[in-house]
Amino acid sequence: MGWSGHENIGIIVESRCADWEEGALVLALPEGPYGFAEFIVSRPAAIARLPRDAPDPAALIVAQPLATVLRALKRTGDVTNQSCVVVGQGPMGLIFTHILRLMGASMVIATDLLDWRLEWSKRYGADHIIDASKKDVVKVVKELTNGQMVDLAVEAAGEVDSLKTAAYLPRRGGRLLVFGVPNYEMQGFPWYHVFRQEIQINTSVGPECSLFFQTAVDMVLDERATALTKMVTPRMPWDKAPEAFEMYAERAKDSLKLTLEV
Repeated sequence: MGWSGHENIGIIVESRCADWEEGALVLALPEGPYGFAEFIVSRPAAIARLPRDAPDPAALIVAQPLATVLRALKRTGDVTNQSCVVVGQGPMGLIFTHILRLMGASMVIATDLLDWRLEWSKRYGADHIIDASKKDVVKVVKELTNGQMVDLAVEAAGEVDSLKTAAYLPRRGGRLLVFGVPNYEMQGFPWYHVFRQEIQINTSVGPECSLFFQTAVDMVLDERATALTKMVTPRMPWDKAPEAFEMYAERAKDSLKLTLEV
């Protein structure tokens, strides 16, 4: 389950829809952030079918965030043969790193403040990694691109400083995808630079990602994105929920797509 409790796998116990029979194993988006309840309500459009014989059903939880990435990248346009950077290498940033590689990006640069996350970045296909706690990200990206900067910068952390950094990474006329959830209604941003460089800004958030649920599930099942299941770690029993939340909040090593199992 995600921090806000909207990533869920379970069994349908009651249904008013003929296409979704009781007893079916599904990935479901609840109506509201109620994924930690014993029972949730979900609409057909926000459900994806899972095989009952899946050897590790909990690992398929990664299909939900994958669906949000697929929707976001559809909104940004083609990335084939383009240079990309992903700012933030938590679960969402790692998925972007992996999918950009699968979609044919010519270069994928990953940056984060935590060195252990950057080790995961290399597993998911990053050509270059930048430890933002030790290096000037803008300077390093400029060096890696021979002064050209990147075609697409993805901000996947949601922090004030990470968004500022991401704004300086696209080339003139390049694209900035703001994906990380901001913490404030108002915050500083280098608008003059973005304006003068004609950087195109896009955002992606909302329930429309459910349209990509079944595609994401199929990608995880048929090996196109099976590697992402490795980030479903650690696995913890329901009675360890308080400890799990502490690990997530403290960004404990290898605490990525932390999952509570009942």
